[in-house]
Amino acid sequence: MKNAPLKSIAAEPETYRLEEQVGYILRQASQRHAAIFAARIPGDLTATQFAALAKLAELGPCSQNHLGRMTSMDGATIKGVTDRLVQRGYIEARLDPEDSRRRVLVLTPLGTEAAQSAIPAAFAITEETLEPLSPSERAEFLALLKKLR
Repeated sequence: MKNAPLKSIAAEPETYRLEEQVGYILRQASQRHAAIFAARIPGDLTATQFAALAKLAELGPCSQNHLGRMTSMDGATIKGVTDRLVQRGYIEARLDPEDSRRRVLVLTPLGTEAAQSAIPAAFAITEETLEPLSPSERAEFLALLKKLR
């Protein structure tokens, strides 16, 4: 029996189906999560504003640069986010007691209250986002996403 000739991959290009591509699927999942977030987060916070408040609540006072790194926001984004949070009265920029050339961001009492009320909602948002998955699928999904960072 003769060996069948090998088919050239170039001769039969694979059909590109957008809906099967990772970026498309991730965008759909992200849009679903964003809709859940917007519907459930208290205080009319954006996702980036919530991230900044939650991280400040966790870390305590820190520089804008450090907060940006800890929330995976670039310099321009974290500046815009913190400027809006200052305008809303959620954070203050103060002189660093250890280096008067630097400023640190600090939660105000209003910001602490906003973070404390939003964090339980954020847990519920995560639950709702992952609701279609079983507990073991959730763990695997999150582990796989972390490998893509």
